[in-house]
Amino acid sequence: MPHTNKQMISFFLTTKCNLNCTYCYNYEERERIGDRTVPVDIAKAGIDYFFEKYESRHIRFYGPGEPTQAFAELCEITAYAKSKETEKNITVEIQTNGAFSHDVRQWMLDNMNIVWVSFDGEPDVQNASRLFADGRETSPVLEDNVRWFNANKGMRDLMIGARVTITDMNIAKQKELVDYFASLGIRHIWTDPLFSDVGVIPVSERANKSEQVKFDMDTYVENFVLAHNYAKNLGISYLSFLACNFDGNTSRHCRTCTPTPHLTPDGYVSACDMVTFGENANHMDCFVYGKWESSTKSFVFDEQKITALQNRSVENMTHCRDCKARYQCGGYCLGEVVNEVGNMYGQIPHVCKAIRKLHDIMSPPIEEFEYSHP
Repeated sequence: MPHTNKQMISFFLTTKCNLNCTYCYNYEERERIGDRTVPVDIAKAGIDYFFEKYESRHIRFYGPGEPTQAFAELCEITAYAKSKETEKNITVEIQTNGAFSHDVRQWMLDNMNIVWVSFDGEPDVQNASRLFADGRETSPVLEDNVRWFNANKGMRDLMIGARVTITDMNIAKQKELVDYFASLGIRHIWTDPLFSDVGVIPVSERANKSEQVKFDMDTYVENFVLAHNYAKNLGISYLSFLACNFDGNTSRHCRTCTPTPHLTPDGYVSACDMVTFGENANHMDCFVYGKWESSTKSFVFDEQKITALQNRSVENMTHCRDCKARYQCGGYCLGEVVNEVGNMYGQIPHVCKAIRKLHDIMSPPIEEFEYSHP
């Protein structure tokens, strides 16, 4: 199933976070907006809208902060979605930093179906980039929570997977990542190469070039392929965001170009995981295609923005038209492209090169992914 077919409503639940990650892509935005959480009444209206307009019954909780830091809202929104349908029809997914209490994990055990833990690997790697806000190490808490889930899930429909940011710390240790996560009972792993934070202007226009992420894609691809093949022999899924559409054919990269709703803490509807606020979205404003109107208790959508997003396909991008990987890529991540170059039809050349290289090696379409990228 190409990644673009992963249809769901996402809640950018809260700006609150209990970690202080060195590479956080929206730290400055969260600092500007302060503590904000999606109002429950807007979330419920979003569920009503989504269930009316879409066939999917998949709901998802995501950043910009840590969703479990708004635990009461997390519980209430999930309960409302399940009250709307026969519970077995609802699928609940979360991307979490994994650093939560025993009470939270017990609730998640009983209410979640897909739990992606942002987890960069062995303790030396994890604790180099992902510490608690007070400086404590996070790896012992994540290890304990993951082991507990796997020991207690029984026959529940629950998957615990790892979403790994690849940095200089773990780029050459990807086979080791497979072994480490396997020791914790994790058998589904998605890797994402480090990308630039979202600022007020595109990365290409920033005067301070040191702000631009320097990432060795050749080293990443080489080590990813080794780890992917190694994991496959162990019955473990080790995958890459660069290849998130390699199990099918698509002319669009992801749900951003559908678009599907992502509700922000400040009352807007975004199309993209990288655009978690609607106010002052700057060069990323093309993704903000709706807003909650409190006076009418309804969402108002910008049809021109919706059309613009839907028109972003490989047939309409010059650099994609003759690319051998175009229908297993879909033009790559629109959020990253706009953040880098400020143009919906732009490209990130070194990423295109890496995807073509993976395409040559992996010969997609490949076996369908059991769980799509978070």
